[in-house]
Amino acid sequence: MPATDTLAAFLAVSVLITLAPGPDNLMVLGQSLARGRAAGFGIAVGCALGCFTHTLWAALGVSAALASSPTVFAALKLAGAGYLCWIGIQTLLHARGATVMRNSDATPAAWASQVRRGFIANAINPKVALFFLAFLPQFVRAEGGDATAQMITLGASFALQTVFVFGAIAFAAGTLGQALARHGRASVWLERMAGVLFIGLAARLALDDHTL
Repeated sequence: MPATDTLAAFLAVSVLITLAPGPDNLMVLGQSLARGRAAGFGIAVGCALGCFTHTLWAALGVSAALASSPTVFAALKLAGAGYLCWIGIQTLLHARGATVMRNSDATPAAWASQVRRGFIANAINPKVALFFLAFLPQFVRAEGGDATAQMITLGASFALQTVFVFGAIAFAAGTLGQALARHGRASVWLERMAGVLFIGLAARLALDDHTL
């Protein structure tokens, strides 16, 4: 178990990292604006679950194996980009039904769909896997006991703060989107903006040559 001061320092750094503009919080922002707070919070929960998955991979050594195989890394990166692009295209194709989708986002099935989207987009992103492999060990201390247990505790803490930070973004953006949606075709344009955002994130992931 990490010491209290170590955990506090880890959480402070984690919040700053989570707030920094990136694919996950931009997804939360875009979906919240276009489809409401519930949709954005669903993406947030999915991303948090994906982060914890990467924690398990890092603890079990899977991320290290990924880092040593450029071919697997590239394949996963393209798969992640393809998935984001598919979401973007589907969002653009169904933009005219934005009002209906916004009104149905509070249903369990619709919310679960957003959780699944956030989870898949995060879990198959190899850059996130390598980030956790590099980030978590920096806060593992010899006096804290089993290193694997410490990494899992740190990863769970990162996932939990992700829910709170992304949840706040979802609430603020969803409230703004709801206000804008009262003005005629704003819902359609918000949905189109979300679609373009997903496609842009896909292009960024596919074309980025950096591993971290």
